[in-house]
Amino acid sequence: MRAILLAAGYGTRLRPLTNTISKCLVPIQGKPLLEIWLERLAQVGIGPFLINTHYLEEQVREFIKKSPYANLVKLIYEPQLLGTAGTLIQNIDFFQGEDGLLIHADNYCLADFQSFLRAHKQRPSECLITMMTFQTDSPSSCGIIKIDCRGVVTEFYEKVKLPPGNLANGAIYVLSAEFLKIMREEMNYARDFSREVLNQLKDKIYTYQTFDFFQDIGTIAAYNRANKRTLNCL
Repeated sequence: MRAILLAAGYGTRLRPLTNTISKCLVPIQGKPLLEIWLERLAQVGIGPFLINTHYLEEQVREFIKKSPYANLVKLIYEPQLLGTAGTLIQNIDFFQGEDGLLIHADNYCLADFQSFLRAHKQRPSECLITMMTFQTDSPSSCGIIKIDCRGVVTEFYEKVKLPPGNLANGAIYVLSAEFLKIMREEMNYARDFSREVLNQLKDKIYTYQTFDFFQDIGTIAAYNRANKRTLNCL
């Protein structure tokens, strides 16, 4: 299965670390975050990959050029950031009419992707997307969801002050070919995937909760927590 890894952001909340290094290349246990993503995904047969770039894009390009995954990666430079939905729309043809993964690569995620893909295959027939979720200790800083007894999303609470729960959207999705067609034909105006797309898909998103370590490394404190973990084997 092909995957788009969103990796073009500035990482402003990780400054001063990201003053000189791309956010997707910050080291976790001494290994660049993007390398961890490519390694873990490739090991379970996921790929090839499309990675968008913008801030310090030359660093990412040089990293990929020297990595073992160079022949699996297509880099797309965005002179101006297109937004999470905009990047997807611009590159929908990359999926070649099949299901595909959309991944926010600024997370440190040790989830079982084989189980995630199996969940997608077993989703209720009306569901167009399968979303990875996790339990968060800071729900007000995350996109919180409510699900029904089948694991289908019924409500979204995007970074609200007092969300009703702590089941968070992990910003990792399996997108069905049917959804990608709808995205191309009916939602091609969107820029922000969470705010402009997901909110239109209540009752059509299946969820898979990971109980493995999952950390958004958007802040220095979160980055330090991720670095205290030992990188597990698949």
